[in-house]
Amino acid sequence: MKPTVHDIAAHAGVSLATVDRVLNGRSGVRAVTRQRVEEAVAALGFVRDVAAANLAKGRVYTFTFILPANDNSFMISLRGEVAAAARRAAAERMALSIIDVPAFDVPALVAALEAVADARPDGVAFVAIDAPPVRAVAQRLVAAGIPVVTLVSDLGEASRTHYAGIDNIAAGRTAGMLTGRFLQGRTGPVLPLSGSLMVRDHRERLDGFAAVMAERFAERAILAPVEGRDDPTRTEDLMGEALSIHGDLAGIYSFGAGNRGLIRAIERLPAKTRPVVILHELTDVTRAALVSDLIDAVLNQDAGHEVRSTIRVLKAAADGSTVVEAQERIRIDIFLKDNLP
Repeated sequence: MKPTVHDIAAHAGVSLATVDRVLNGRSGVRAVTRQRVEEAVAALGFVRDVAAANLAKGRVYTFTFILPANDNSFMISLRGEVAAAARRAAAERMALSIIDVPAFDVPALVAALEAVADARPDGVAFVAIDAPPVRAVAQRLVAAGIPVVTLVSDLGEASRTHYAGIDNIAAGRTAGMLTGRFLQGRTGPVLPLSGSLMVRDHRERLDGFAAVMAERFAERAILAPVEGRDDPTRTEDLMGEALSIHGDLAGIYSFGAGNRGLIRAIERLPAKTRPVVILHELTDVTRAALVSDLIDAVLNQDAGHEVRSTIRVLKAAADGSTVVEAQERIRIDIFLKDNLP
Protein backbone atom coordinates (compact mmCIF):
# COMPACT_ATOMS: atom_id res chain seq x y z
CA MET A 1 0.00 0.00 0.00
CA LYS A 2 1.35 3.43 -0.94
CA PRO A 3 2.33 5.71 1.96
CA THR A 4 0.13 8.77 2.43
CA VAL A 5 0.57 12.21 3.93
CA HIS A 6 -1.03 10.79 7.10
CA ASP A 7 1.80 8.25 7.31
CA ILE A 8 4.40 11.01 6.87
CA ALA A 9 2.79 13.09 9.62
CA ALA A 10 2.74 10.14 12.02
CA HIS A 11 6.32 9.12 11.20
CA ALA A 12 7.66 12.67 11.63
CA GLY A 13 5.44 13.51 14.61
CA VAL A 14 3.99 16.64 12.99
CA SER A 15 0.61 17.87 11.81
CA LEU A 16 -0.88 17.35 8.35
CA ALA A 17 -0.68 21.12 7.82
CA THR A 18 3.09 21.01 8.43
CA VAL A 19 3.50 18.14 5.96
CA ASP A 20 1.51 20.10 3.38
CA ARG A 21 3.69 23.20 3.85
CA VAL A 22 6.90 21.16 3.40
CA LEU A 23 5.64 19.24 0.34
CA ASN A 24 4.55 22.49 -1.32
CA GLY A 25 7.75 24.38 -0.47
CA ARG A 26 5.99 26.99 1.65
CA SER A 27 7.57 28.97 4.46
CA GLY A 28 6.66 28.91 8.13
CA VAL A 29 8.37 25.59 9.01
CA ARG A 30 11.46 25.40 11.21
CA ALA A 31 14.53 23.87 9.58
CA VAL A 32 14.66 20.97 12.05
CA THR A 33 10.97 20.19 11.48
CA ARG A 34 11.38 20.40 7.71
CA GLN A 35 14.27 17.96 7.94
CA ARG A 36 12.16 15.46 9.95
CA VAL A 37 9.41 15.60 7.32
CA GLU A 38 11.90 15.14 4.47
CA GLU A 39 13.49 12.18 6.28
CA ALA A 40 10.04 10.63 6.73
CA VAL A 41 9.31 11.09 3.02
CA ALA A 42 12.58 9.30 2.15
CA ALA A 43 12.14 6.54 4.71
CA LEU A 44 8.58 5.74 3.61
CA GLY A 45 9.31 6.02 -0.12
CA PHE A 46 6.53 8.57 -0.56
CA VAL A 47 5.97 9.73 -4.15
CA ARG A 48 3.71 12.71 -4.47
CA ASP A 49 0.81 12.46 -6.95
CA VAL A 50 1.15 15.95 -8.42
CA ALA A 51 -1.87 15.58 -10.70
CA ALA A 52 -4.13 14.58 -7.81
CA ALA A 53 -2.79 17.40 -5.65
CA ASN A 54 -3.39 19.96 -8.39
CA LEU A 55 -6.89 18.62 -8.99
CA ALA A 56 -7.68 18.86 -5.29
CA LYS A 57 -6.48 22.47 -5.22
CA GLY A 58 -8.26 23.35 -8.47
CA ARG A 59 -4.97 24.46 -10.00
CA VAL A 60 -4.91 25.63 -13.63
CA TYR A 61 -1.55 25.98 -15.38
CA THR A 62 -1.11 29.28 -17.25
CA PHE A 63 1.36 29.18 -20.14
CA THR A 64 2.13 31.97 -22.60
CA PHE A 65 3.51 31.49 -26.12
CA ILE A 66 5.16 34.43 -27.91
CA LEU A 67 5.26 33.81 -31.65
CA PRO A 68 6.43 35.80 -34.70
CA ALA A 69 3.60 37.08 -36.88
CA ASN A 70 4.64 36.96 -40.52
CA ASP A 71 3.94 35.20 -43.82
CA ASN A 72 6.02 32.15 -42.90
CA SER A 73 4.31 28.83 -43.59
CA PHE A 74 6.17 26.98 -40.85
CA MET A 75 5.46 29.64 -38.23
CA ILE A 76 1.81 29.67 -39.30
CA SER A 77 1.80 25.90 -38.78
CA LEU A 78 3.47 26.29 -35.38
CA ARG A 79 0.89 28.88 -34.34
CA GLY A 80 -1.85 26.50 -35.48
CA GLU A 81 -0.45 23.77 -33.23
CA VAL A 82 -0.41 26.14 -30.25
CA ALA A 83 -3.97 27.27 -31.01
CA ALA A 84 -5.10 23.63 -31.21
CA ALA A 85 -3.43 22.90 -27.87
CA ALA A 86 -5.15 25.96 -26.39
CA ARG A 87 -8.55 24.60 -27.48
CA ARG A 88 -7.80 21.32 -25.68
CA ALA A 89 -6.25 23.00 -22.67
CA ALA A 90 -9.28 23.27 -20.39
CA ALA A 91 -9.67 19.49 -20.27
CA GLU A 92 -6.04 19.26 -19.08
CA ARG A 93 -6.38 22.06 -16.50
CA MET A 94 -4.35 24.54 -18.58
CA ALA A 95 -4.89 28.02 -19.97
CA LEU A 96 -2.71 28.80 -23.00
CA SER A 97 -2.39 32.29 -24.44
CA ILE A 98 -0.61 33.54 -27.57
CA ILE A 99 1.14 36.88 -28.01
CA ASP A 100 2.04 37.84 -31.60
CA VAL A 101 5.13 39.96 -32.28
CA PRO A 102 6.66 41.10 -35.59
CA ALA A 103 9.34 38.73 -36.88
CA PHE A 104 12.99 39.65 -36.16
CA ASP A 105 11.87 42.64 -34.03
CA VAL A 106 14.05 42.67 -30.90
CA PRO A 107 12.29 45.58 -29.08
CA ALA A 108 8.86 44.03 -29.67
CA LEU A 109 10.00 40.65 -28.36
CA VAL A 110 11.63 42.24 -25.30
CA ALA A 111 8.44 44.23 -24.56
CA ALA A 112 6.34 41.06 -24.82
CA LEU A 113 8.66 39.17 -22.46
CA GLU A 114 8.59 42.04 -19.97
CA ALA A 115 4.78 42.03 -20.05
CA VAL A 116 4.84 38.29 -19.40
CA ALA A 117 7.19 38.80 -16.45
CA ASP A 118 4.67 41.21 -14.90
CA ALA A 119 1.80 38.73 -15.42
CA ARG A 120 3.80 35.86 -13.84
CA PRO A 121 2.37 32.83 -15.71
CA ASP A 122 3.44 29.29 -14.84
CA GLY A 123 5.68 29.26 -17.91
CA VAL A 124 6.55 31.03 -21.14
CA ALA A 125 7.71 29.77 -24.54
CA PHE A 126 8.95 31.93 -27.40
CA VAL A 127 10.80 31.82 -30.71
CA ALA A 128 14.06 33.47 -29.73
CA ILE A 129 16.09 36.21 -31.36
CA ASP A 130 19.63 35.75 -30.09
CA ALA A 131 20.30 39.35 -29.04
CA PRO A 132 21.63 40.69 -25.70
CA PRO A 133 18.37 42.44 -24.64
CA VAL A 134 16.40 39.24 -25.27
CA ARG A 135 18.88 37.12 -23.32
CA ALA A 136 18.80 39.59 -20.45
CA VAL A 137 15.02 39.60 -20.03
CA ALA A 138 14.86 35.80 -20.44
CA GLN A 139 17.43 35.43 -17.65
CA ARG A 140 15.32 37.71 -15.44
CA LEU A 141 12.30 35.46 -16.04
CA VAL A 142 14.27 32.36 -15.07
CA ALA A 143 15.70 34.10 -11.99
CA ALA A 144 12.13 35.03 -10.98
CA GLY A 145 11.16 31.35 -11.03
CA ILE A 146 9.21 31.43 -14.30
CA PRO A 147 10.15 28.45 -16.53
CA VAL A 148 11.30 29.55 -20.00
CA VAL A 149 11.34 27.36 -23.13
CA THR A 150 12.94 28.63 -26.32
CA LEU A 151 11.03 27.25 -29.28
CA VAL A 152 12.59 26.46 -32.70
CA SER A 153 15.47 28.92 -32.18
CA ASP A 154 17.60 28.99 -29.04
CA LEU A 155 19.40 31.49 -26.79
CA GLY A 156 21.80 29.18 -24.95
CA GLU A 157 21.48 27.27 -21.69
CA ALA A 158 22.15 30.26 -19.41
CA SER A 159 19.04 32.09 -20.66
CA ARG A 160 16.32 29.44 -20.54
CA THR A 161 15.02 26.30 -18.86
CA HIS A 162 14.78 24.16 -21.99
CA TYR A 163 15.09 24.34 -25.78
CA ALA A 164 12.42 22.66 -27.93
CA GLY A 165 13.79 22.32 -31.45
CA ILE A 166 16.12 20.38 -33.68
CA ASP A 167 19.92 20.32 -33.48
CA ASN A 168 20.49 23.03 -36.05
CA ILE A 169 24.22 22.41 -36.44
CA ALA A 170 23.41 18.79 -37.29
CA ALA A 171 20.73 20.00 -39.72
CA GLY A 172 23.25 22.26 -41.48
CA ARG A 173 25.80 19.44 -41.65
CA THR A 174 23.15 17.16 -43.14
CA ALA A 175 22.31 19.79 -45.76
CA GLY A 176 26.02 20.14 -46.56
CA MET A 177 26.43 16.40 -47.08
CA LEU A 178 23.34 16.23 -49.30
CA THR A 179 24.45 19.25 -51.32
CA GLY A 180 27.97 17.95 -51.83
CA ARG A 181 26.81 14.51 -52.93
CA PHE A 182 24.02 15.77 -55.18
CA LEU A 183 26.46 18.14 -56.93
CA GLN A 184 29.06 15.54 -57.86
CA GLY A 185 30.01 16.06 -61.51
CA ARG A 186 28.72 19.65 -61.59
CA THR A 187 30.81 22.80 -61.31
CA GLY A 188 29.80 26.24 -60.05
CA PRO A 189 29.31 27.83 -56.62
CA VAL A 190 26.71 27.24 -53.90
CA LEU A 191 24.62 30.04 -52.39
CA PRO A 192 23.51 29.93 -48.72
CA LEU A 193 20.14 31.68 -48.29
CA SER A 194 19.15 32.76 -44.77
CA GLY A 195 16.07 34.36 -43.29
CA SER A 196 18.14 36.37 -40.82
CA LEU A 197 21.46 35.68 -39.17
CA MET A 198 20.07 37.44 -36.07
CA VAL A 199 18.49 34.11 -35.07
CA ARG A 200 20.65 31.34 -33.72
CA ASP A 201 19.01 28.49 -35.64
CA HIS A 202 19.95 30.10 -38.96
CA ARG A 203 23.51 30.84 -37.83
CA GLU A 204 23.96 27.29 -36.56
CA ARG A 205 22.63 25.80 -39.79
CA LEU A 206 25.06 27.94 -41.76
CA ASP A 207 27.94 26.92 -39.46
CA GLY A 208 27.15 23.22 -39.84
CA PHE A 209 26.76 23.53 -43.59
CA ALA A 210 30.01 25.47 -44.04
CA ALA A 211 31.92 23.01 -41.85
CA VAL A 212 30.92 19.97 -43.90
CA MET A 213 31.55 21.72 -47.20
CA ALA A 214 35.05 22.67 -45.99
CA GLU A 215 35.75 19.19 -44.64
CA ARG A 216 34.36 17.07 -47.46
CA PHE A 217 33.92 19.28 -50.52
CA ALA A 218 36.64 21.92 -50.14
CA GLU A 219 36.94 22.46 -53.90
CA ARG A 220 33.37 23.82 -54.05
CA ALA A 221 33.07 27.63 -53.91
CA ILE A 222 30.60 28.88 -51.29
CA LEU A 223 29.20 32.37 -51.86
CA ALA A 224 28.52 34.88 -49.07
CA PRO A 225 25.10 34.20 -47.48
CA VAL A 226 22.18 36.45 -48.37
CA GLU A 227 19.28 37.26 -46.02
CA GLY A 228 15.72 37.14 -47.33
CA ARG A 229 14.10 38.10 -43.98
CA ASP A 230 11.67 35.18 -44.51
CA ASP A 231 9.90 37.37 -47.08
CA PRO A 232 8.98 35.65 -50.37
CA THR A 233 9.16 38.83 -52.49
CA ARG A 234 12.52 39.89 -51.10
CA THR A 235 13.80 36.33 -51.48
CA GLU A 236 12.64 36.15 -55.10
CA ASP A 237 14.43 39.43 -55.87
CA LEU A 238 17.63 38.27 -54.18
CA MET A 239 17.55 34.99 -56.07
CA GLY A 240 16.96 36.75 -59.39
CA GLU A 241 19.98 38.95 -58.71
CA ALA A 242 22.16 36.00 -57.68
CA LEU A 243 21.20 33.98 -60.73
CA SER A 244 21.96 36.88 -63.06
CA ILE A 245 25.40 37.41 -61.51
CA HIS A 246 26.27 33.72 -61.16
CA GLY A 247 25.01 32.07 -64.30
CA ASP A 248 26.77 28.86 -63.28
CA LEU A 249 25.15 28.68 -59.83
CA ALA A 250 25.18 24.97 -58.99
CA GLY A 251 23.42 24.79 -55.63
CA ILE A 252 21.30 26.67 -53.10
CA TYR A 253 20.91 25.86 -49.41
CA SER A 254 17.91 27.78 -48.05
CA PHE A 255 17.82 27.56 -44.25
CA GLY A 256 15.14 30.16 -43.57
CA ALA A 257 11.65 30.75 -44.90
CA GLY A 258 10.48 32.80 -47.91
CA ASN A 259 10.74 29.68 -50.03
CA ARG A 260 7.78 30.61 -52.21
CA GLY A 261 9.96 33.35 -53.69
CA LEU A 262 12.91 30.99 -54.12
CA ILE A 263 10.75 28.45 -55.92
CA ARG A 264 9.29 31.10 -58.23
CA ALA A 265 12.81 32.16 -59.21
CA ILE A 266 13.90 28.56 -59.84
CA GLU A 267 10.75 27.80 -61.83
CA ARG A 268 11.69 30.43 -64.43
CA LEU A 269 14.94 28.62 -65.27
CA PRO A 270 15.25 25.93 -67.95
CA ALA A 271 15.10 22.51 -66.25
CA LYS A 272 18.63 21.51 -67.27
CA THR A 273 20.20 24.68 -65.78
CA ARG A 274 18.39 24.61 -62.42
CA PRO A 275 20.65 24.38 -59.35
CA VAL A 276 20.41 21.69 -56.72
CA VAL A 277 18.17 23.08 -53.95
CA ILE A 278 18.06 21.91 -50.33
CA LEU A 279 15.70 23.75 -47.99
CA HIS A 280 13.85 23.51 -44.70
CA GLU A 281 10.27 22.69 -43.69
CA LEU A 282 7.75 20.53 -45.51
CA THR A 283 4.81 22.78 -46.43
CA ASP A 284 2.24 22.63 -49.22
CA VAL A 285 4.55 24.77 -51.36
CA THR A 286 7.74 22.80 -50.74
CA ARG A 287 5.90 19.50 -51.14
CA ALA A 288 4.62 20.58 -54.56
CA ALA A 289 8.12 21.75 -55.50
CA LEU A 290 9.56 18.34 -54.57
CA VAL A 291 6.93 16.55 -56.62
CA SER A 292 7.64 18.85 -59.60
CA ASP A 293 11.44 18.33 -59.35
CA LEU A 294 12.01 22.03 -58.69
CA ILE A 295 13.89 21.25 -55.47
CA ASP A 296 15.81 18.17 -54.34
CA ALA A 297 15.37 17.65 -50.59
CA VAL A 298 13.59 19.11 -47.57
CA LEU A 299 14.81 19.00 -43.96
CA ASN A 300 11.81 19.09 -41.66
CA GLN A 301 10.97 19.52 -37.99
CA ASP A 302 7.64 18.49 -36.47
CA ALA A 303 5.88 21.62 -35.20
CA GLY A 304 3.30 19.54 -33.32
CA HIS A 305 6.00 17.61 -31.47
CA GLU A 306 7.73 20.87 -30.54
CA VAL A 307 4.54 22.36 -29.08
CA ARG A 308 3.60 19.18 -27.19
CA SER A 309 7.15 18.90 -25.85
CA THR A 310 7.11 22.53 -24.75
CA ILE A 311 3.91 22.03 -22.78
CA ARG A 312 5.21 18.85 -21.12
CA VAL A 313 8.44 20.61 -20.12
CA LEU A 314 6.63 23.68 -18.76
CA LYS A 315 4.24 21.52 -16.72
CA ALA A 316 7.13 19.48 -15.32
CA ALA A 317 9.06 22.64 -14.44
CA ALA A 318 6.01 24.15 -12.74
CA ASP A 319 5.59 20.94 -10.72
CA GLY A 320 9.27 20.54 -9.91
CA SER A 321 9.35 17.17 -11.66
CA THR A 322 11.45 15.82 -14.54
CA VAL A 323 10.83 14.85 -18.15
CA VAL A 324 12.07 11.94 -20.25
CA GLU A 325 14.85 13.52 -22.29
CA ALA A 326 14.52 11.05 -25.18
CA GLN A 327 10.82 11.91 -25.53
CA GLU A 328 11.62 15.60 -25.87
CA ARG A 329 14.32 15.20 -28.51
CA ILE A 330 13.09 16.72 -31.80
CA ARG A 331 14.25 14.72 -34.79
CA ILE A 332 15.37 15.97 -38.19
CA ASP A 333 13.33 14.42 -41.01
CA ILE A 334 14.77 14.25 -44.54
CA PHE A 335 12.20 14.16 -47.35
CA LEU A 336 12.83 13.48 -51.02
CA LYS A 337 10.23 13.19 -53.74
CA ASP A 338 10.15 9.43 -53.21
CA ASN A 339 9.43 9.26 -49.45
CA LEU A 340 6.89 12.03 -48.93
CA PRO A 341 4.39 11.19 -46.16
